[in-house]
Amino acid sequence: MHYPVDVNVVPKVTGFFDDATNTISYVVQDPGSAACAVIDTVLDIDYAAGRISYDSADEIIAFVQDNGLKVAWLIETHVHADHLSAAPYLQDKLGGQIGIGEKITEVQEVFGKVFNEGTEFQRDGSQFDALFADGDTYKIGGMTAFAMATPGHTPACMVHVMGNAAFVGDTLFMPDGGSARCDFPGGDAGKLYDSIQKVLSLPDEMRLFICHDYGPGGRAIAWETSVAEERARNIHLTDGTSREEFIALREARDATLAMPKLIIPSLQVNMRAGDIPKDDAGRPVLKVPLNGL
Repeated sequence: MHYPVDVNVVPKVTGFFDDATNTISYVVQDPGSAACAVIDTVLDIDYAAGRISYDSADEIIAFVQDNGLKVAWLIETHVHADHLSAAPYLQDKLGGQIGIGEKITEVQEVFGKVFNEGTEFQRDGSQFDALFADGDTYKIGGMTAFAMATPGHTPACMVHVMGNAAFVGDTLFMPDGGSARCDFPGGDAGKLYDSIQKVLSLPDEMRLFICHDYGPGGRAIAWETSVAEERARNIHLTDGTSREEFIALREARDATLAMPKLIIPSLQVNMRAGDIPKDDAGRPVLKVPLNGL
């Protein structure tokens, strides 16, 4: 697959860190216009109390409005298991199209069964405005962006490249954070290794923006690295790490990890493009399947 990389285009990238979920959302501005994309937004939830709020999303909305920007796209790098998407809320306030990888249909099929969804739950990705295939391009003002399929963490994971900036979702973390887990349904450590190799084949100077950071060793939260830095220093695979070595490391680590605290509400909401499911009376509700994950 030939990807239309252009590192001479330098978008302005602004990160928004959500302390509750260690998620970084991004506003990416076309350098030649007021157009922008918003990536991996967060809907606030007090799970114990069953309450949602919009402080994180409102911060992004205020930034977009204060800077006179126009949202072209609301991008989900994958179906997140650790936070809820606020994409429909932002779309209502700011416009833009909601896009995700075409393999969302596989995720919907798997988790439609886990959550015992009825036939009214469509498993064709139609909740989203656009489904991206590997190599698909789209426009943010005058800037051409493209989607790179990077399965492994989930089947629907994609890295989105906008000029000299690539948004890697959970495929990679900062070099001292390693890589994403692969033990969710549909995950595959071998596929993740292959996907990471695709990302690391991008130009060395490509800026990489990650979706989560936990400050390993007590360092300050960070979210920007580069292909060169990841190739040299990633703790899970450097240039000399074999596929077999990575699979063994990844599977051993995954066996020690607890489920994300918000996986049950996150999957139900995010596989619906951020919409909260409702009961027969139209009330927003969430299910808790027992022994299903």
